Amino acid sequence: MKPLLVLAAMTAFAASSLQVHGHRGARAVRPENTPPAFEYAIAAGVDVLELDMAVTKDDVVVVSHDPVMNAEICRGPGGARPIRSMTLAEVRQWDCGALRNPRFPRQQPVPGTRMPTLDEVLALAPRGSFHFNIETKIFADRPELAPPPDRFAQLVLEVVRKHHLESRVILQSFDFRTLRAMKRLDPRIRLSALDEDGRLDFVELAREAGSTIVSPHYPLVTPEKVKAAHAVGLQVVPWTANEPKDWDALVAAKSDAIISDDPAALIQYLKERKLR
Repeated sequence: MKPLLVLAAMTAFAASSLQVHGHRGARAVRPENTPPAFEYAIAAGVDVLELDMAVTKDDVVVVSHDPVMNAEICRGPGGARPIRSMTLAEVRQWDCGALRNPRFPRQQPVPGTRMPTLDEVLALAPRGSFHFNIETKIFADRPELAPPPDRFAQLVLEVVRKHHLESRVILQSFDFRTLRAMKRLDPRIRLSALDEDGRLDFVELAREAGSTIVSPHYPLVTPEKVKAAHAVGLQVVPWTANEPKDWDALVAAKSDAIISDDPAALIQYLKERKLR
């Protein structure tokens, strides 16, 4: 896609009403970061699928929040190991749909569900016009858990380009090294700076990350911070709010989007208030 067309698509997307991001698909009701969760979120009408990425030993980008196989939500042989130390074939031996996350009593297990690759998730793109908000799980103090930042960004970009989704992908991270690497590789990819401690205000956060989107933990959001971000052309996409009282506050603050574990409930909430 030509740069001007990418810009036009981004502008049209940003200009629409408050966006709903399905956190890890829809983990309130389906196993997180799995095809059933993403398919549920698409059917519910999400604007964006939010997901996390790790990389296997054989350099396949897979969709997982945890850099180590999480025995609380996945069942497999040999005990929990870092995904980076496992081949894709070894990762595929784990069932990541049979166990219900104990924090989400409404979650419906889907036994036999395997951890998807990023390639498989991006292949869902023809099912709608939704976008993808994809997070690099990389840790400066644990370099063994992920490829180096430049390599991680390159592996992700190869998959994005395979599906021609440059205009529909946001790359987010707490570790801004991968954001800066992606900006060097392909400045068309939108970047989002994740934040959980409020060390910097939103404008400073974006400047440090080189991003056009800031994604703070939702309690950090105030109308004043959002106004300052909007004044310099930034978008504010808080995570992860699941209760109407918190949605009320984020709507009042004029957030651009809300990331939620229960996107169907959030969409219904917005419809009831004539916000969608």
